[in-house]
Amino acid sequence: MRFTNIALTGAAIGLANAGPVSKRAISDADVLNYALTLEHLEASFYQEGLKNYTQEDFIKAGMKDPFYANLKEVASDEKQHVDFLTSALKAAGASPVARCTYNFPSTDVSGFLALASVLEGVGVSAYLGAAASIMSDTYLTAAGSILTTEARHSAYLRAALGEVPFAQAFDNPLGFNEVYTVASPFISSCPSSNGALPVKAFPSLMMSSMGVIMTGSKVELMTGRGFDTAISDVHAAFITVTGPVWAPLKSMGDGKFTVTVPKGVAGQSYVVLTKGNKQATDDNIIAGPAIVEIGKKTAMGTPSGMAAMGMGGKKNVTMPTPSKSMTGSWSSSSATASASPIYTGAGQKMSGGIAGVVATILATVWL
Repeated sequence: MRFTNIALTGAAIGLANAGPVSKRAISDADVLNYALTLEHLEASFYQEGLKNYTQEDFIKAGMKDPFYANLKEVASDEKQHVDFLTSALKAAGASPVARCTYNFPSTDVSGFLALASVLEGVGVSAYLGAAASIMSDTYLTAAGSILTTEARHSAYLRAALGEVPFAQAFDNPLGFNEVYTVASPFISSCPSSNGALPVKAFPSLMMSSMGVIMTGSKVELMTGRGFDTAISDVHAAFITVTGPVWAPLKSMGDGKFTVTVPKGVAGQSYVVLTKGNKQATDDNIIAGPAIVEIGKKTAMGTPSGMAAMGMGGKKNVTMPTPSKSMTGSWSSSSATASASPIYTGAGQKMSGGIAGVVATILATVWL
């Protein structure tokens, strides 16, 4: 059963009645507007993608039915998140931010799906990182409810693209400024009526090559606009829930570095450059985060992937399997909704291709 506008408004009013938004340096209203900013971006992204690409386009790209129908459900979820947060802010006497104008540089289905997977992963990290700043237990529960749905979106898209849907036991939290650094290049302009959020963007950072990255690999990082090349004592930290994982870093000059991927990180991960190696906080992050996809080794020594998964539930979602035309190595059959989840450890050729698309897209907007 889908939520109606009346049900959403009623839930939002109930949320507001739990107590007024707090008046701190970063208030609960700020956090909710920060979340609304991200939901506007995601909802607009899916709206644009579903307008630009048809069901036939997705099938030609190798995404079998019911992928297109499921993607429309994802888009509907994001729209409901926008409606819910907007109603909650209004009911609490706060002014919700309006939708901005966006620049999504994907030009085909592959690019759209690659960016969708990245944005869903960032959404999970954003809600996880913001949780500690929410004072109201009721607001925290509401945000957690959105977080779990975003995590399901992320897992679904990762599996559809040939990536492990649950790459590690813990997701990685990102702070307000780290998320804004990733999201701001996609925002062209916002209405002047939108209140300024207490966030800033760090200089951009990205991998120069986004193939399959494994633990122990040495990869190149490139900084973008605004990076101070005169800064010394620069270090690299991979963000995790238990704190930064420091990685060996070597300067190549002109804002370029090489970093060795450390143990303890997998899946969609984030690396920042810091001044000093005691902490990785807003006070000493000097660039990033860069988004990286870190694979795992299977028993056969190849990067792990996903072959087929069946899911049942209220939405009757069936996990699609990329066709051979997309991956060159996947089974052409798809699990039914009643099937048990199957993990095969298949090759991750698709993931490497998606990573390359992501690198192109991010280079377009970041550097």
